[in-house]
Amino acid sequence: MKKYDFDEVLQRRNTSSVKWDFFNVNEGDTGEILALSIADMDLPCAEPILEALTNRVDKKIFGYSKPDETFYDSIISWHKRRFGFEIEREQMVNSPGVVPALATLVRMLTKEREGVIIQNPVYYPFSSLVVENNRELLVNELVNNDGYYTMDYEDLEEKAKDPNTKMFIFCSPHNPVGRVWTREELQRVIDICIENDVYLVSDEIHCDLVRENVKHTPIGSLTNHEKAITCLAASKSFNLAGLQMSTILLKTPELRKQWDYEHFSKSCMFGSGVFGIEGTKAAYNYGEDWLNQVNEYIDGNLAFVDSFLKEHLPEAIYIIPEGTYFTWIDLRAYGFNAKELEDMMVNKAKLILDEGYIFGKQGEGFERLNVACSRTILEECLIRMKNVILSSMK
Repeated sequence: MKKYDFDEVLQRRNTSSVKWDFFNVNEGDTGEILALSIADMDLPCAEPILEALTNRVDKKIFGYSKPDETFYDSIISWHKRRFGFEIEREQMVNSPGVVPALATLVRMLTKEREGVIIQNPVYYPFSSLVVENNRELLVNELVNNDGYYTMDYEDLEEKAKDPNTKMFIFCSPHNPVGRVWTREELQRVIDICIENDVYLVSDEIHCDLVRENVKHTPIGSLTNHEKAITCLAASKSFNLAGLQMSTILLKTPELRKQWDYEHFSKSCMFGSGVFGIEGTKAAYNYGEDWLNQVNEYIDGNLAFVDSFLKEHLPEAIYIIPEGTYFTWIDLRAYGFNAKELEDMMVNKAKLILDEGYIFGKQGEGFERLNVACSRTILEECLIRMKNVILSSMK
């Protein structure tokens, strides 16, 4: 087994990185900026994936491509090994990404002005893909219990009962609050959706990124209901977002026929990138050791954040997340509004983070940090954060 060095600081500037090369800053030298935003890792990729992509480059031709059965077999095998989740081959369709797939599903399964539920604070494209497709956005706010979030089932049920409500876009594990929902919590969500004839679309893109002794439960392992739809990808687990490949599980031929019409015929999103195919296969077939090491390193980084905040910013509320590689830090006790906090981080601390307000008003005063980076970068980020907050209070 290869031992990976995740303390190595890899240079991502000038690589067309959205995270490191495209800043929206008001002033200052962007060379000083540290970026701990956007959901991709700054950690070296798994060697089996690099080898697979290199071998594909050696073929010297990159024409139109389509996944073969070995691609689907790799996904089926992975989810059976990791979660005991039996995926049926016929249910699988592909998309360049989970977010494009969610947009397709909204257009495919709902009509304009029909209701779609999300749970703020949540991954911000959820709201935009609902609103920009002219659907009614329904927010079932998560309940913040001193940093530990739970669901408001009464409000969820009330919104689901409305005949105009047709879909619930669910985040499992949850980004940004880091919950890995229990079987009991998931079953209650499933029951509410089934009883009210609401499509349950579960984004499970962070399913492999969980803490030691925490277990993710796929929605699809708890119900065979045709209106329960799962969105999967290797992109977060193995840092392959740039390869643009995801898989959606649709349980009936009718749904898959609708998908073909909306995704392919109307949107012309046909074909698959050859590197997405090869990268996904290599990840699921040979990347398990790497992923286990990544999760161990992320566990250490999240614990480091916890220790740092307790020592230097004790008024911050932070709970080590059960899943994802994000922190969700509540800084409201320090008295800055959302815009003040953003200005401090960007223009004084030279930090590009994900400001909490972008996840909904429930996130105002929070910071989401991506800790899938070297400990050195993470420590420097936290020092800058501490310095700017304490100096601004004087």
